[in-house]
Amino acid sequence: MRIAVISDTHLPRGRRRLPRACEAELETADMILHAGDIAKAEVLAALGAYGPPVLAVHGNVDGPDVRARLPATREVEAAGARIGMIHDARRAAGRTERLRELFPACDAVVFGHSHIPLHETAADGFQIFNPGSPTDRRRQPRHTMGLLRAEDGALAFRHLALD
Repeated sequence: MRIAVISDTHLPRGRRRLPRACEAELETADMILHAGDIAKAEVLAALGAYGPPVLAVHGNVDGPDVRARLPATREVEAAGARIGMIHDARRAAGRTERLRELFPACDAVVFGHSHIPLHETAADGFQIFNPGSPTDRRRQPRHTMGLLRAEDGALAFRHLALD
């Protein structure tokens, strides 16, 4: 199973849009995970138009229309593995342990908020993953998204630079 992972799209905003390379990944994925800060419900609908199911959580900039449709946290099953989702994983110190406690049945947790791409794997195999942002890189050198391969209970994350 091939999963596209995005977060912090903050759309619509001026002429900002998803990069074409991101759109190509969304179109060919089996599932799309969005870790919050979508901003407007029309963007959530536009993501659904790419074809694959969109599973998302709301973030801190999401309006009431998005918050009414999306939970703050969720768990997703993908090819025998469980993935937790949350927007803001809080401070870096103790993050892995906090997320493991929040999602004890999960093999990995996807989060956003910082716009900083991150992938960490604990000694026991538990993973945390922030895809960065395809539209708002802030102080990062590149716009990014995540790609996830889920197969037979195993999860393999990687970042994709978009520019």
